[in-house]
Amino acid sequence: MRILVVEDEKSLNRLISQALINEHYSVDPCLRGDDAEDYLRGAEYDAILLDIMLPGKSGLDVLRTLRAKKDKTPVILLTAKDSISDRVAGLDAGADDYLVKPFATDELLARIRVMIRRSSGNVSNLFSVGDLTVDCDARTAKRGDKIIQLASKEFDILEYLIRNSGKVLSRERISRHIWNYDYEGGSNVVDVYIRYLRRKIDDGFESKLIHTVRGAGYVLKVAE
Repeated sequence: MRILVVEDEKSLNRLISQALINEHYSVDPCLRGDDAEDYLRGAEYDAILLDIMLPGKSGLDVLRTLRAKKDKTPVILLTAKDSISDRVAGLDAGADDYLVKPFATDELLARIRVMIRRSSGNVSNLFSVGDLTVDCDARTAKRGDKIIQLASKEFDILEYLIRNSGKVLSRERISRHIWNYDYEGGSNVVDVYIRYLRRKIDDGFESKLIHTVRGAGYVLKVAE
C-alpha cells in the first residue's frame, strides 16, 4: 500500500511517514502543494494525507484539482483549523475524512485503514480467492490450512494482487504501487518477487492462482 504524505512541517511529516513505514506502507513524503501534484501525476496511491495550509498551492486546491480529474483516491485532510465551516469546506472539496492537529498517531492509522477499506467497497480487509485467504490488517496469508510465511514486500505484492483479483496488473503498475520514488532496484524486481510468491502460494497445489498474461503482466485468479 502506497501513501502520499503532504505536510509542510518537516518534523510532523517525518513523524507521520515513519509511523506509516512502521506499519509496512510505502511512503512518499512531500512538503509543498505544487510538488504534490507532480507526485500524483507520476504514481498511483492508496491514500493521501493532505495538509490544508501548504506553500506553492493549498491543500484544498490540490484536492479540487484531483477530484476534477475524477481521481477517487481517498484523502484525509490534516489541519490546525477546527471550525465547522473549515470542516465543511474540506469535505465539500472532496475529502473523505478530516483530522485536526494535534492528533494521535494510532487514530490516524485507524482512520487510514477504515478509509481504504471503505474505498475498496469491502466491509473488512479480509480477502479470498479460491482457497487463498489474506488478512490485510494482520498481514497474514493462508492457502487452505497452510499458513504462508511471507517477507514484507512479498506480502505487499500479494495484497495488491488480491485487492485487484481478476485484473491484469502490469509490471510497471505493480512496481510503481509497491515501491516509492527513493527505490533504486533492478528492472526485474517484480518478476523476482512473483517467483518467490509462486513458490509459496502455488507450489504443491494443483490449482494455480498467480498467472502470467504474456506481454501484459500478472493476475491473481482461480484458473478457468
